Amino acid sequence: MTDIVLLDGGMGQELIARSQHPPTPRWSSEILEREPDLVRAVHDDFLDAGATVTTVNSYAVTPERLARLMPAPEAEALFETLQRAALDIAEGARRPGTALAGCLPPLGGSYHPEGAPDDDEMARTYARIVAHQAPRCDILLAETMSSVREARAATRAIRDADARAWIALSVRDTDGTRLRSGEPLAEGVAAVVDAGAEAILLNCSRPGAIDAGLPALAATGLPFGAYANGFEDAAELELGTTVAGMAVRDDLGPEAYAARALAWVDRGATIVGGCCEVGPAHIAALARALRAAGHRIVAP
Repeated sequence: MTDIVLLDGGMGQELIARSQHPPTPRWSSEILEREPDLVRAVHDDFLDAGATVTTVNSYAVTPERLARLMPAPEAEALFETLQRAALDIAEGARRPGTALAGCLPPLGGSYHPEGAPDDDEMARTYARIVAHQAPRCDILLAETMSSVREARAATRAIRDADARAWIALSVRDTDGTRLRSGEPLAEGVAAVVDAGAEAILLNCSRPGAIDAGLPALAATGLPFGAYANGFEDAAELELGTTVAGMAVRDDLGPEAYAARALAWVDRGATIVGGCCEVGPAHIAALARALRAAGHRIVAP
């Protein structure tokens, strides 16, 4: 029997599926204002499915993203308000025996590390996010880190606050041994290990790319894992746009996804879950598959 941490799934895509409103460039943060009850319902459904980690819905709540769409003073005020709102909703959903994970996203945009700010600004923003989240979260999860620079900055900000750093790197869909920046995955892994990561994951990439990248994580000796997306090709997303028009795979239903994730566990992964287009039904199927294989699902 192996103890497995079961993460939740993709919040943003689930909100798109459920909301009456069309998605916008700051989608998941806008829903915090317009439909907070919907965010709570998604948290609840992932927990009902068996997840032992609730991830705060703050992926799009950064000063950089908000400032693209509104004046800087308004963006600053909204950043503070929405960070608190996302934490309040997630804490309200939390249940005994589960953990709360903060969220440090890529600051330039998903899959586009070239859009990230300079090192000093990145350090300041991550420190601000950590200041909100570290006191209220069990772990801090840096997600979809697509370059060595992003991953290192996020890890350092978390460790500077003496918080638990779980770092999820995103790899190219066509080559799971390279980050989306083109840098070798091994360099990203080395950077976050050196900066003090507690656990290392791969996320928001195709399952096949994750298959190729797992050996680099396993070689560290740290707890590792993965949570894939269900897109045909995430690299087609343009900076500052929405995922509404992205092609979704039709061969990655709940049972198929569970089989892929269970194969990662067979290779030593102890943290699994889902990213974009992986919903509560997928997490429920994965929970069933893990238990059927004799594993115990635990909180971190």
